[in-house]
Amino acid sequence: MTSQFNAVEMTQALVRMNTINTPGDESSCTRYLAELLEPHGFTCTLTELSPGRASLIASLGDPGKGLPLAFTGHVDVVPLGDAPWTQAPFGGDIVNGKLYGRGSSDMKAGVAAFVCAALDCSEQISGTAGVTLIITAGEETGCEGAFHMASQPGLLKPAGALLVAEPSYNNPLAGHKGALWLKAKAKGITAHGSMPQHGDNAVYKIARAALSLQAFDFHCPAHPEMGSPTLNVGLISGGLNVNSVPDAAELTIDIRSVAGQSHAAVQQAVQEAVGDDIALEIMIDLPPVYTPPESPWVQRVMQLCDSTQTPGTVTYFTDAAALLAPLGNPPTLILGPGETHLAHQTDEYCEVSRIEEAHDLYRRMILDWCQA
Repeated sequence: MTSQFNAVEMTQALVRMNTINTPGDESSCTRYLAELLEPHGFTCTLTELSPGRASLIASLGDPGKGLPLAFTGHVDVVPLGDAPWTQAPFGGDIVNGKLYGRGSSDMKAGVAAFVCAALDCSEQISGTAGVTLIITAGEETGCEGAFHMASQPGLLKPAGALLVAEPSYNNPLAGHKGALWLKAKAKGITAHGSMPQHGDNAVYKIARAALSLQAFDFHCPAHPEMGSPTLNVGLISGGLNVNSVPDAAELTIDIRSVAGQSHAAVQQAVQEAVGDDIALEIMIDLPPVYTPPESPWVQRVMQLCDSTQTPGTVTYFTDAAALLAPLGNPPTLILGPGETHLAHQTDEYCEVSRIEEAHDLYRRMILDWCQA
C-alpha cells in the first residue's frame, strides 16, 4: 500500500510543539491530530486533564464486528536539562538520518507512526472491528492523563489488544515492571539545638527507616523475563535550621515490581520494615504489565515483525498500567520506533528509518486485525 501520509513529517510537526511537562500544553498536539483524523471518519473525543492539557480518543470501526485494536502513546515530554543541545530541541531537524528533538524517541515518533498508519487504512477499517487511538497528556508524571480518562465511566471502551508505541527500537516487548512510589514521613518534637534532650529528633527516625530498607527482602522469586523487584531510597529531607531539633523528616521510596506481585502486600512489608512510627503515603501506584509470549496475538505480531526472539520486558512504566483495566485487560505489547537509550537524554533523536519501519508495521498490524 502506498501511503499518502508521512510519519516522518508528522513527527517533525509534533516535535516542533513544545509540550514539556510541566506545564504540558499537550492540546497543541492532540487538537492537531484530531483535526487530521476527523475528516477520515474517526470519532474524536478530547478530554482535558486541566486547561490546555487534552488527551484524545479517536475511533473508527463497527462495534458490532468485534473488539478494536487499540494503540496508545503520550505527547508530553520531559524538560531539556542543563546541558546544551547541539541541535534545536524543538526543531525536528533531520541530520544524517536522525530526527532530533525533545520527544522524538519518547514518544512522538511512535504516535505519528500509528496515526499515519490508521489514516492510511481508514477505508479498510470502516465496517470492521476497527481501531482506537488513545493519545494522552501527563504520562511523564505518573500517567495522569490515562488515569483521568480511566476515571470517567464509559469513556474507554473494551479493546481486543493494546499496542503501546513507547521506544523499543521496533522490537516487541511483552510488558514492563510496575512502579510503587511511597513517601515515608517521621514526626518529632522541636527544641533548641543546644538542648536536644527536650526534643524528639525526626531525622534520626527517618535515617533509621532508610537503613532498614537498605537490604529489603521482597521474598519474591525472580520473574523469568522481568527479573527481580527493586527498591531505592531516592530523596531524604528534614529539619529547618542547624540549631533546632527537627520535628519532621521524610524520604521517598521507588519500588519497581514484577508481574504477580501485590502492591498492597509490598507496602505492608515496607511498613513492617520501617516501623509503626513512620507513616507511608502512596505517590504513584502503577501495576506491572505482562502478556505471556504464547498469547495468540503476541505470536501473530511476532510473525508480522519477522521476529523469532522471545519478547523481553522493560523497567520503565507506560500508560498501559492505567489503561488495561478499563480496556478489559487485553493482551498488550510495547513496540515503538524510538531509541530506548535516548529517552530523556540531551540531543534526543529517532532514526528516520525506524519511523518509516514502524509506520509500515503498524499499517500491516491494523489490516491484519481488521481482516481477521
